[in-house]
Amino acid sequence: QVQLVESGGGSVQPGGSLNLSCTASVNIFTFVYMGWYRQAPGKDRELVARIYVINKHITDYADSAKGRFTISRDDNKDMIYLEMNNLQPEDTATYYCGADGKSWGQGTQVTVSS
Repeated sequence: QVQLVESGGGSVQPGGSLNLSCTASVNIFTFVYMGWYRQAPGKDRELVARIYVINKHITDYADSAKGRFTISRDDNKDMIYLEMNNLQPEDTATYYCGADGKSWGQGTQVTVSS
C-alpha cells in the first residue's frame, strides 16, 4: 500500500513563505503524476500544483498558485516539494500530497494570518 507523508506546514504572516515536503513509500516512478492539493474548511479539495513523473518539466498550477508556488521533485529520495511564497490568508488550508489522484497523505496544516 502506498503511503505519502507530508511535512513542513505551519503558521506564517501574510507575505511569508513555507516549504512543504512529501515522501512516498514507493518509487515515485510508480506514478503518472504527483501533486499538492488543499482543502479549506467548508470547501472542496482543489489542485494546487502537479508534476508529471515521466517528464518533470511538465507541471500544472492552479491560477491562484501561479507565480507564487513552485513544485519540484527529488527522484533519488522519492519526494516532492512545494515552495510557497507570498502566502496570503486565502492560502490557509490543509495541504495534501497526492499521487495519481488516488493515494493521499494525511495532510499538513498551513495557516496564514497576521
